[in-house]
Amino acid sequence: MLRHDKPFIAVNCGALPEQMFESEMFGYEVGAFTGAQKRRVGRLMKAASGGPLFLDEIENMPLSLQVKLLRVLQDGVLERLGSNQPVRANLRVVAAANGDMNEHVTDGTFRRDLLHRLNVVTITLSPLNERREDIVPLFEHFLLDAAVRYQRPAPRTSRTGNAPN
Repeated sequence: MLRHDKPFIAVNCGALPEQMFESEMFGYEVGAFTGAQKRRVGRLMKAASGGPLFLDEIENMPLSLQVKLLRVLQDGVLERLGSNQPVRANLRVVAAANGDMNEHVTDGTFRRDLLHRLNVVTITLSPLNERREDIVPLFEHFLLDAAVRYQRPAPRTSRTGNAPN
């Protein structure tokens, strides 16, 4: 099975509380901490079978977990909380950040070696308020997408007077 056939796992690193981050990413075993009554498969584990993992706002990932992610990327293994059994990981990581990651490295909030592992291809995208000409085409795209998804006729836009293409 090809990578594109695998589930796409997305994680917003800025939305997870630091205390829950490790268990959400790596999963845990029964008894790993108080209240852990059943095994949990983490998001990294789900992606580890060959799928893509999207880490949004990666600059918000806690330093302690950056070390664990670096090990996954370097060695191709991960461990659940409460386990010492390594699990092979075959995943592709795509990361997005708000701002300059080199500044985060300089101020000590992001590991240089992890940035080096992640920074294979860099795509810099200007904010939408600097690309005003893209707003209407994007709006029309998402409007048509919603119409198809909810099986509704595509509404007309004032710009064209026609249904969006």
